[in-house]
Amino acid sequence: MKTYKLKTHKSTSKRFKLTGTGKIKRAAQQMRNKAHRKNKSSAQRKINPEAMVITAKGNVKKIKRLLNA
Repeated sequence: MKTYKLKTHKSTSKRFKLTGTGKIKRAAQQMRNKAHRKNKSSAQRKINPEAMVITAKGNVKKIKRLLNA
């Protein structure tokens, strides 16, 4: 019987990042709202590390399944 490869859910992979310890990071709400107007923002604000937050524990299992991680 042939086994098929699982494909990564591409929109999920663009929205979430895995940390080294296996936690899932996502963009904070204030950065998601300003994603389309970045030409006036300074470079420091664009790569602000506080703009990434850890996802709630209830969503971790579902997101990891979509990411094949």
